[in-house]
Amino acid sequence: MGIPSAPESAAETPTCYRHPGRETYVRCTRCRRYICPDCMRDAAVGHQCVECVRAGARTVRHPRTQFGGRQRSTTPVVTYGLIAVNVVAFVVQTASVTVERQLTLSPPAIADGDLYRLVTSAFLHYGVMHLLFNMWALYVVGPPLEMWLGRLRFGTLYALSALGGSVLVYLLSPLNAATAGASGAVFGLFGATFVVAKRLHLDIRWVVALIVINLVITLTVPGISWQGHVGGLVTGALIAAACVYAPREHRYLIQGAVTVSVVMVLAMLVLWRTAHLLAEFGDHLGAG
Repeated sequence: MGIPSAPESAAETPTCYRHPGRETYVRCTRCRRYICPDCMRDAAVGHQCVECVRAGARTVRHPRTQFGGRQRSTTPVVTYGLIAVNVVAFVVQTASVTVERQLTLSPPAIADGDLYRLVTSAFLHYGVMHLLFNMWALYVVGPPLEMWLGRLRFGTLYALSALGGSVLVYLLSPLNAATAGASGAVFGLFGATFVVAKRLHLDIRWVVALIVINLVITLTVPGISWQGHVGGLVTGALIAAACVYAPREHRYLIQGAVTVSVVMVLAMLVLWRTAHLLAEFGDHLGAG
């Protein structure tokens, strides 16, 4: 007659690999290490440890948009971030007259070396209504574009639209004009929405009406920079066309080439305008 075995000793009782003082008989289904309730994460079958869950998350491939961008979530993070930056910039601008004077788009200042104004001016606004209109437009057209294009392409589209608007202002606006506003970038989103919606065979009548109405307002209401609006509109439509019409097999090459080409063209236009202003006004430019 056999002798019954002694109960398993405390030394032989398995413990959690992360919490050695906690006894457990549950193993991670992936690495087979023992895990306590605090370290368990539900899996398709059984439980996994924290490290295996993290390792698995790193290998998950995010779905791509129709045009090659990564769609990490349905939340338009870039759109909301841009709205927040514009609002913060307006608060700072309102609190300091110096900030507005130093960051708006002034052609003489840019020719004198303040190239940063081509960018900073796109985040300043003249009054609450100016800010609210641009942010409302960004809130309406930004999320679907960000979903269609992906965050990186959408962010690039916004930035280059803003820059395209600023460059046309620099080329064509009067020297004594100080320009600011996200309107160039917003018009770029209008143009991009038209291009993307047409590519997806969606109803484009509403965006056509939106563009026409805003262009009429731009060209008829005094004090509005038509240069910034038109420059942003054209740039945004061009960047969007590269994103949505590039053939799949050469998508990244074409999108990258068009983006770099647009940046180079804008840079050359700025250099040409600067050389022209310096040649015509020289040392008197800063005083103007």
